[in-house]
Amino acid sequence: MGAPTFPPMTSQRPYILRALYEWVVDNGMTPHVLVDARVPGVRVPPHVVKDGQVVLNIAERAVARLQMDDDALRFSARFGGVSQAVVVPMAAIIAVYARETGQGMALPPDLSPEAGAQDAPASVDAMDQEGGESSPPDDVPDPPKRGPHLRIVK
Repeated sequence: MGAPTFPPMTSQRPYILRALYEWVVDNGMTPHVLVDARVPGVRVPPHVVKDGQVVLNIAERAVARLQMDDDALRFSARFGGVSQAVVVPMAAIIAVYARETGQGMALPPDLSPEAGAQDAPASVDAMDQEGGESSPPDDVPDPPKRGPHLRIVK
């Protein structure tokens, strides 16, 4: 008799994303995701992408209609005052962390059969509106440090 054969497991990435998001929020911090904007299916405003990456604030106060499905992260957010739909396939999420402390983790590579899309670079889906304020770090361990940013509206 041979070893038992099991069907392939689903991707662990959406489960890790949801758990880390909950952990960051439960600790009163601001969850951010580092995204590889070159992965097919990523839909973010092109002007917020730097060196093929973008950092997105996914806190409840920053986004609307946040969905963390097994295949993608979806929400609406304002960039330069204009509300836009954002779609980030799970394969494009590099890391999840708390903005205030930098604590979090890089997501492990996906071992599921459909993970091949993760390695294929592609261009960012175009979105026509401009004006935004995301600035990705050069690597995961050093998240961007920002102070409070309030704007006086007259």
